Amino acid sequence: MDTCYHCGDSCLGTPVVFEEKKFCCEGCHAVYEIFQVHGLEAYYQREGSPGFSSVSASGKFDFLELPEIQEQLLEFDEGGVQLVELHISNIHCSSCIWLLENLHRLHPSIRNSQVDFPRKKVRITFDKEALSLKQLAELLARIGYPPTITLEDYQDKKVASDKGLYYKLGVAGFAFGNVMLLSFPEYFETQEFWLDQYKTFFRWLMFAFSLPVVFYAAQDYFIAAYNGLKSRYLNIDVPIALGIVTLFLRSTFDIVFDLGSGFFDSLTGLVFFLLVGRYFQQKTYAFLSFERDYKSYFPISVTRIGAEAGEEIVEIHKIKAGDRLLIRNQEIIAVDAILKSGKANIDYSFVTGESALVEKAAGDRVYAGGKQIGGVLEVEALKSVSQSYLTQLWSHSAFKHNKSTSFQSFTDAIGKRFTLVVLTIATLSAAFWLYFDSSQALNVFTAVLIIACPCAIALAAPFTLGNILRIFGRFGFYVKDSDTIERMAAVDTLVFDKTGTLTQTRGNQIHYEGEAVSGQQEILLSNTLRASNHPLSRELYALLKEHQIQTLDEIVEEPGRGISGTLEGATIKVGSATFVGHPDEDSAATAVHIAAGNNYKGRYVFQSSFRKGVSRLFKKLKKRYALVVLSGDKPSEKSRLQRLFPFEVPMFFNQKPEDKLEYVRTAQQHSRLMMIGDGLNDAGALAQSDVGVAITEDINVFTPACDAILSAENLSQLDKFLSLSRAARSIIHASFILSFCYNSIGLYFAVTGQLKPVIAAILMPLSSISIVVFTTLMVWATSRRLRFETKAATTEKPKTQGAAKPEYCSLNSIPQ
Repeated sequence: MDTCYHCGDSCLGTPVVFEEKKFCCEGCHAVYEIFQVHGLEAYYQREGSPGFSSVSASGKFDFLELPEIQEQLLEFDEGGVQLVELHISNIHCSSCIWLLENLHRLHPSIRNSQVDFPRKKVRITFDKEALSLKQLAELLARIGYPPTITLEDYQDKKVASDKGLYYKLGVAGFAFGNVMLLSFPEYFETQEFWLDQYKTFFRWLMFAFSLPVVFYAAQDYFIAAYNGLKSRYLNIDVPIALGIVTLFLRSTFDIVFDLGSGFFDSLTGLVFFLLVGRYFQQKTYAFLSFERDYKSYFPISVTRIGAEAGEEIVEIHKIKAGDRLLIRNQEIIAVDAILKSGKANIDYSFVTGESALVEKAAGDRVYAGGKQIGGVLEVEALKSVSQSYLTQLWSHSAFKHNKSTSFQSFTDAIGKRFTLVVLTIATLSAAFWLYFDSSQALNVFTAVLIIACPCAIALAAPFTLGNILRIFGRFGFYVKDSDTIERMAAVDTLVFDKTGTLTQTRGNQIHYEGEAVSGQQEILLSNTLRASNHPLSRELYALLKEHQIQTLDEIVEEPGRGISGTLEGATIKVGSATFVGHPDEDSAATAVHIAAGNNYKGRYVFQSSFRKGVSRLFKKLKKRYALVVLSGDKPSEKSRLQRLFPFEVPMFFNQKPEDKLEYVRTAQQHSRLMMIGDGLNDAGALAQSDVGVAITEDINVFTPACDAILSAENLSQLDKFLSLSRAARSIIHASFILSFCYNSIGLYFAVTGQLKPVIAAILMPLSSISIVVFTTLMVWATSRRLRFETKAATTEKPKTQGAAKPEYCSLNSIPQ
């Protein structure tokens, strides 16, 4: 019988022949031609399944033309670009992922597509002018991946959990218990009249109990094995399915010809314990997902404007519809909102990958995920925050680099080769016993297939890294994914930014030098600083914020240089000496200069307060890592830094953002490098580094370019985070060795005919459980040994010099 070149199904009727290739229907032929025209023939050379037959979409997606439906489905709709997340149940293999992430080659209006394989969803960004939502759904249906669209899934309702595993586990457990009970007379060979009289009946009753186990409870293993074989790929479900089929056929053969009671107890026990192992694995993954889910912990804080409290920093999940929010330069808009005041120039590249700015006026709607460039905005939230949406932005393909890992590729390599090895051992063992004792051959064959399972090996890396992600999150270190932990374990050089990283953003000693400013200039200065997120600007604003808040006509900030604000023709500049146009006579000092129009006014001089524990941290890190300090500030702090560290640390000052990026790029030629910065002027260096860590305090500028976000008060524990990431490698390697030893011992008993299938069926899920317990306990023990500390955020107020605090808040009152 002919097989369809596209979908792999059998051609029941007359096949459609095209270019010497046979297709089961015109639909599959049409999809093949689509792929051929757009250069996607490589789809048919991939290891995974070649997909599913195309689906007729005529009229099926007409409802997607309704604006009210689109509003519920679309996550983003701005500037001619739309973003939608669709559920596609047909996603099941690497080829599906490959094809769906290459949709832009099928239609030029599709900008980007990302597959979430575990959830069977794909997020697609497309140009709505050339491709409507309905046309997108029809395109997916034509290539064999019709989206399942249920509007309830897009509303804030709790999705019902899948109960299928519970039902199958119940059926298998019920059958296993009854079959074992009916098998007891056979075990003990009891010579009893009534038992002998009804022995045949009991055997057929065991056969009846096994039917729902084989054809219902075990169906997932058959489906997975079939899909693997159809795609010429031997997955781990093949030996499991083969063992179940062999046990069932052999047992049926025995009772039909009255050769014995068969292995129905082993069969039902095998499926039951397999499902118990799957249940345990599912529960553990769900637990780890909850514990390590950075959607629940994501450290984004928002400035909320209240009638009584004024401006306050609040946790992002506390935002409700109707709240007024302050959005500064370079900050992410956390919620869909209405713009109330300010000039909005929004960068939606985090959502669409395009960096073109979108201008908005008061009354316009702005979408979550946009980044404000320029002045300060006031917006009114339309709904509460969807942190899952924000964290998806963190993983956007625009911010991904090819940072390959070793554990995952090693585990994949084992999985691909394991089935062939197991089948070879089982076949050779069966052949040996056929020659010496044919009665043992089938028992040995099935025992080998059951006991030799790489599930434990496959679980080692995800469970180890998952537990570490959970521990990191508990202590204020939020890591994007498990791959980052693997890269952390390999770094040998640590590069630190100074301002906002090694130094506190609060608690600096500050004094003002220069000419007094007028009251109006002071108001303009305060409102200009209000729009900036630079640590020094934030501290100055904290001193001056008692002044009235006004909406400025224009605000322009140049990263690493300064910010300027304009109101009713008056302009004030705040930043470096060169930015305000003044020669800096004391170039060694860390200072913020002020100029009103073309008139230089003066400067704030900062004496930084280093974070507690920095010196001790560097002493610990120096034992293993090369340390470097990069700073955009003046070299006035160099002598203090040198006194802080009793060893030589390379220090570079006057570093612009592009200088930091270039340093990291050059250093990577001979080192594996972690960059630790505040996420403002360091975004390029964070993205370029092997591991980029953004430090955050009471306010956070969302930085998708980074790989991890570290709470500032936990910076002193960086050495412990690095130690735990290194320990992860040892734990995973130990797990691999443990699994290998377990399988070797089990195979010895199986090959020698000393292992019964039912015992093997019990031992196999236990092997997975042992790996889970081992990795969890080892991670827990390691973290306990490192003695992580939970620290509360500090709320220390800035210190001043030269004046009492009430007087200091006015520039005119500072003694000259």
